Amino acid sequence: MTRVAGVAPTAARRRRVGECHRDNAEALAAIVRRHGWPAADVVGTAASTAALMILLHAPDLDFRLRCRDLIARAAADGRCPAVHLAYIADHCAVDLGEPQFYGTRIDPATLRPYPVRRPQTLDERRRDVGLGTLQEQMRALRLSG
Repeated sequence: MTRVAGVAPTAARRRRVGECHRDNAEALAAIVRRHGWPAADVVGTAASTAALMILLHAPDLDFRLRCRDLIARAAADGRCPAVHLAYIADHCAVDLGEPQFYGTRIDPATLRPYPVRRPQTLDERRRDVGLGTLQEQMRALRLSG
């Protein structure tokens, strides 16, 4: 099937994507219950990153918060990339209506970052986890859009 860029999602497509996110999150939750967070030192960086991508789209905020805490411990122990914590921490903060820490979440309505905690030190925090500056991120978004 050929994918067409710019096609507006139909209600059926949105529903299928939502079902996929829910099903993936349920599978990840089963893994986390049985084995803990799939940290890079155990499953490899690619698989740990894939788990993070599933988590970022998981509909259950409580599950994301629990995993955020597991990822924080794994990152502190060097068992997964610190950037994983940056992404999940920002997702949870925005969903809780709080300022984000690393500026990874962009508001699709304004194409600007959601509010950021202590913006004067943002780029330092970003650098600490392996991200470029916010200006670099915004430039890359403009070029890709």
